[in-house]
Amino acid sequence: MTAWKRISLVLALSLGTLGLTGCGTLATISKLEDGAGAEASRMWDRWVEGNGDIAVATTWERRVKDGVTAQDVEEILKQVAVERNMRDVGVLPLSKELEARSGKKEKLLTVYSYCSPPTARRMVNFSPHMAAYLPCRISVVEHDDGSLWLYTLNMDMMVKMGRKLPSPLKEEAMAVRDTIYEMMERASKGEY
Repeated sequence: MTAWKRISLVLALSLGTLGLTGCGTLATISKLEDGAGAEASRMWDRWVEGNGDIAVATTWERRVKDGVTAQDVEEILKQVAVERNMRDVGVLPLSKELEARSGKKEKLLTVYSYCSPPTARRMVNFSPHMAAYLPCRISVVEHDDGSLWLYTLNMDMMVKMGRKLPSPLKEEAMAVRDTIYEMMERASKGEY
């Protein structure tokens, strides 16, 4: 879709929405974080690129560099968590569980969970619905070609797209976002 067509579509949808909801929409827009529109546009682009797959639009992914093992990824995730004061709150080795049930080899699928308990509490106090996003997760997925990929929730969506977060919650949420981003980057590159 050309930029002009996308702008036209967004304008048409926006005008239609404003016509239907009027002041409520304008009032809500005034409560959003600066840059919320740009983040929404990036998500829209990823949604379109993903052929309507909402998971593509709402996640980050990184291909793990060749030669970096699943064990390397796990150790780096743990190392960054310790460095950045994030708590390791669990590992779900799904592929191992499936192998134990079936007796057949499975492609790797492991989910690592991390949390900053004080920040989590404050986020849920701010919006109880945020509890559905807890804890932060990074999944290691083996694709059919044997390559490893990392997936996590798009933390920019959480921090930049919603209602304005009060200080110091905003700074704490950005620190969690930055930690998850660093974990993805370093683990995907094999950087201890």
